[in-house]
Order: sequence, then C-alpha cells, then structure tokens
Amino acid sequence: MEKIECIHTSSSPIKDETNPTFDAHLTRGAIALILAGGRGSRLQQLTDWRAKPAVPFGGKFRIIDFTLSNCVNSGIRRIGVATQYKAQSLVRHIQYGWSFLDGRFKEFVELLPAQQMTGEVWYQGTADAVFQNIDILRRHNPKFVLILGGDHIYKMDYSKLITDHVEKSADMTVACLTIPLEETSEFGIMSVNDEWRITSFTEKPKPENATPIPGKPGQALASMGIYVFNASFLFEQLLRDHKEKSSSHDFAKDLIPYQVSRYRVFAHRFLDSCVNISSSGVPYWRDVGTVDAYWEANLDLTTVIPELNLYDEDWPIWTHQEQLPPAKFIHEKKGQLGQAVNSMVSGGCLISGSTVRRSLLFSNVHVHSYSNIEDSVILPNVEIGRNVRLKRVVVDKNCVIPEGLTVGYDQEEDHKRFYVTDKNITLITPEMLGQGMRYIG
Repeated sequence: MEKIECIHTSSSPIKDETNPTFDAHLTRGAIALILAGGRGSRLQQLTDWRAKPAVPFGGKFRIIDFTLSNCVNSGIRRIGVATQYKAQSLVRHIQYGWSFLDGRFKEFVELLPAQQMTGEVWYQGTADAVFQNIDILRRHNPKFVLILGGDHIYKMDYSKLITDHVEKSADMTVACLTIPLEETSEFGIMSVNDEWRITSFTEKPKPENATPIPGKPGQALASMGIYVFNASFLFEQLLRDHKEKSSSHDFAKDLIPYQVSRYRVFAHRFLDSCVNISSSGVPYWRDVGTVDAYWEANLDLTTVIPELNLYDEDWPIWTHQEQLPPAKFIHEKKGQLGQAVNSMVSGGCLISGSTVRRSLLFSNVHVHSYSNIEDSVILPNVEIGRNVRLKRVVVDKNCVIPEGLTVGYDQEEDHKRFYVTDKNITLITPEMLGQGMRYIG
C-alpha cells in the first residue's frame, strides 16, 4: 500500500467535544452490519476450519475485533454480525468476548446466520447478505445503516463518517483510500468531483483500465468496502435489486454503479476519520488476506515502534480476555537460558530454556528446552518440543511441534511437508504434522 499523508497527529478520542459537527444522536440512530461470512481462501489452511474474521491476530485478538472495537469506540452499539462459512469459532468468540453490551439500553452484538428468506440458499452476495436480514434491520428502526467488513486491521471513527454523510445530504457514502494504480484489480475504483460526489465506480478494473486521481497518474481512489446508507434508501434499493434477475446482488458490482448516476452518492476519505497514525505518518489499514501479509503485520508488532498502536488507551481494541497466568521464562544455565528478545509473549506462555527472537507468541504457547524460534508467529495452544528450530514460520493453533523439527532453513524440504509462500514464509498446521482432526478455534 502506498503511503498517504495524514493531517491527524494523534488518536481521536471516543467523544470529541471540540468538534462542533459531532452529534451523538447520529451514532445512536445507526445500526452496523458486519459481513463476516467469508473464508479468505488466500490464507490457505489457516481458514480451513474458521472464517477469516475469526483468525487470531496480534497475540490475543481476532481480526473481527478491530471492526467491532471501531463500532463501540465510535458510539455505535447496535451491531449485527452476518456469518456463513465455518462460523463456530467466530460465534464462540463473540459470545465470550462481546456479551458486555447491555440489552436494557438497546445495545447488542447479534449473530445473523443466513436467513434463507429467498429459498434454501446461502448468502449470494454482499447485498443479498443484507437483504436476507432486512426484517431484522427494520425491527430496530435505524436512521442509518453502516455496512462493514470484518476482515481488515485498522482503527476508524465511524461517527465522523456518519457526520460527513449527513452534512452532504447523501443517500449513500463510500469510505475510500488512495492506492497505487497497479493494485486496482483488487478494489472498487471510483472517480469524484470537487464536492467528493462519486461520478463513476468500477469493480476491480485492470490497472490499464482504471481511472487515476487527477494530477496523480500513479494513484487511484479505492473503496474500503465500508458504506453508510440512509436506512429507508437502503431498504428501497435492496428490494429493487432483489427483483433484478440479472443482478449478482453485490454492492460493488451492482448497487453502487446503479446508484451513482441516479442518487446522491459520496466518497468519504479514510484520511478524515483514521484513528491510528503509523510511525511513518500515514493512516494504518491492512488487508491481512495472504499468509505473507498476515506474517508481516503480526511481526511488525514486535518492532520498537510498530505501525499499529495497540497501547492506545483512547481507542482500545476489545476482545475476549482469557484468565491466564503471566508469561514465564525459566532456567538460567549455560546453553539452557529461557529468554525472548524483540518479541511479544502473551499470557500463559512458558519459555523453558529456549530463545525466542523477533517473534510473536499467542497465549498458552510452551517452548521446551534447547529450541530456537526466530521471526515467527505462533498461534495459541502450541507445544514446541526440545531442540526445535523455527524461522519465518506461522504455526497454527493447537499444533504439537515434535522434538528436533527444523523448519525455515531448507526450503526444498519444507515444501515436501508444509505450505511455503513465494516470500518463503512457511505455514504449519496440525494436519500437516499428521495430527488429524482438531478442536475448532
């Protein structure tokens, strides 16, 4: 992702009393629907047993926690989560970690499996996922509906997005960011006029067919898959699209292109509502949709000044907090020193006479003696035997790494047993180790 200048210099507070346009009733009148049903197949075997939004991230979180936390921190506390693909671990995580909202005040996180309103079929597209829950949305009588994805890492104040939507008298608003032109085939690409009203929208055009930003020939304006609708307008458009037999029932492919020429559809710059400003001075947004990107984003957290600030008390990331003992480092003997350097080590971990360098260990990881772990991401509940050497690996949850295993030093050998990326990051799962069916998590 190309770096973008950002005018913000610090994290935005949950309630900005200095902002005259902030109006709490706007967020109280909104309901958020998170589309969390996708597999995320580019993550390979990491999503064989869980949906992408349920993939662990950052030592103690799940990917969806960032979107959910953005909602709560923005004052949006009516949230639906549409699930579909292998949702059990996601369902369990939300039940355990997001039950603190108070129904007495009409606050909730509600799980929404496919309602099969139109027959015995699953969600057919992003718009269809919303349409199948239209009666549930209507029941809550919202003024605005915020449509979100649950599979990106970022911090964003949605209240500023809704305020911008209202100030422009928009029917629909699309959040956007600037990307290099060569990446347009992965995004919906738009053009805007001087008022930021969208004048054209094309889903995933080839770079040679994409419209660059005027005056910036190497850049394009891309949709983040984040939308705000006036509720009555959304319901009207979903019903119209549902009756259109030629439609694929997708926001980016069908609804937005139809609306652009007929209604007031505006773009909102992520620049104006970003909360996390990276150490390089740009808004932080990551698609961790490949094993390489996932490894890189996690390992960045171990650096001296990470791009993503997890220590921000004004905009915390909420999650299910397991009750675990502190991490423990034992043995101080020659050749058997328990230590971690330039690493993040979570609760319940035990480093016994081994060395961990530039790595991120999730909860309940046990590293036995005489092992060496470098540049690695180790997911929860992993047991690493003695004399193990791991370098540039991602180890999935519940693996038992056998004594003496070496991975990351001989790519030819690694290819025989594990998944190895183009950047030589090796993914290890229980099935690859011959450990059979596992507990879903």
